[in-house]
Amino acid sequence: MRRPVHYAKSGTLNIAYQVTGNGPRDLVLISGFVSHLDLDWAEPRHALFLERLGSFARLIRFDKRGTGLSDRPGGLPDLETRMDDVRAVMDAVGSKRAILFGYSEGGPMAILFAATYPERTAAVVLYGSYARRLASADYPWGRTLEERAAYATQIENDWAWEADMHVMCPSADAALARWWGERARAAASPGAARALIEMNSLVDVRNVLPAVHVPTLVLHRRDDRDSHVEEGRYIADHIKGAIFIELAGEDHFVAINPNQIVDPVEAFVTGHQPVHAGNRTLATILFVDIVESTRKVIALGDWKWAAALSSFHSSAAAQVERYTGRLVNTTGDGLVATFDGPARAVRCGCAIRDIARASDLELRCGVHTAEIELRGDDIAGIGVHIGARISERANPGEVWVSRTVKDLIAGAGLRLEERGGFHLKGIDENWTLYA
Repeated sequence: MRRPVHYAKSGTLNIAYQVTGNGPRDLVLISGFVSHLDLDWAEPRHALFLERLGSFARLIRFDKRGTGLSDRPGGLPDLETRMDDVRAVMDAVGSKRAILFGYSEGGPMAILFAATYPERTAAVVLYGSYARRLASADYPWGRTLEERAAYATQIENDWAWEADMHVMCPSADAALARWWGERARAAASPGAARALIEMNSLVDVRNVLPAVHVPTLVLHRRDDRDSHVEEGRYIADHIKGAIFIELAGEDHFVAINPNQIVDPVEAFVTGHQPVHAGNRTLATILFVDIVESTRKVIALGDWKWAAALSSFHSSAAAQVERYTGRLVNTTGDGLVATFDGPARAVRCGCAIRDIARASDLELRCGVHTAEIELRGDDIAGIGVHIGARISERANPGEVWVSRTVKDLIAGAGLRLEERGGFHLKGIDENWTLYA
């Protein structure tokens, strides 16, 4: 069913907003760069992100002035002006106090609003955000002004640049990148996109962080391609009592593995861990890691390494498909996949290793069979941790497996040699491992 769009008056402008969900609390979502209230629902994975938030809260969303379905005045809006739009939307829907969830560029606005209007802010959730865009002596993770200017020019010249989606989200498939481009073109003009980048380049809320005195949750993916994980940690360190959770992965956008983001948000907001029906199954997990990836980055440089990594991920994904597995996610220097049979997982690991070696990449792989918990597109559970620890123990160029896997593949024609007993980090007993 089409969700109605309404308009709130902020000064002389009309700000488009939409309310979905029926939870007992209000949650205002402050999106990143651009949004489009209608097209936000057109991509199933992004729709899942919105539906999950609306499952435990009344979800209040809006298109920031100059984007989406809101009025598009000329000139650069500052954070203070855009913050007025949040207040106008809250007034229009009768929300006296709400949880603010800002992701990416929406984070600084959520921070400023919480510090300015604590009486209207129940809590703050931040994901993949930053305190400022430009680097400085005490904030080394940003970009130079020249780099931001070049990026603004590139975005204006190639607006809705689908390659930009792949840079920020290496796991994005063609369908997601295509939707991203269509949504971006509908949400803002090329000139408006450039103006937004220029405005965001000036943002600096570092001095505001100590003035936030509401419960705060900060989430950040470990290898985020758009903003460094240390930027999330910086925010949490400067807001008293803030909780910081580092998530696995390198994809910046919320439509990639949305349950991984929303699960801790739901627990933070409701005080209860989310329960997913029918979410446990037996699977064989394959972990693949590139050995000495940092050395490779230094040797090749950022761009050549990104190209090599993209080629590796594509080749590895093809092997996962060949062996009828499911690619769970790709990390900065590896991947995780699941299989319904351990022999296929081992053979897939060997095939990926051999392909990578031909490209002068050395891998270590770990395979384990266990009951796992399914969380949307992601997996969790002690079995997943064991598989990761086996991979960490493996010698370069080898595929190591647990005794469980060894016993299950008996008669499959795979020869294994015992590598000894090992203590796996975070696991009590010693494990005998094989290669």
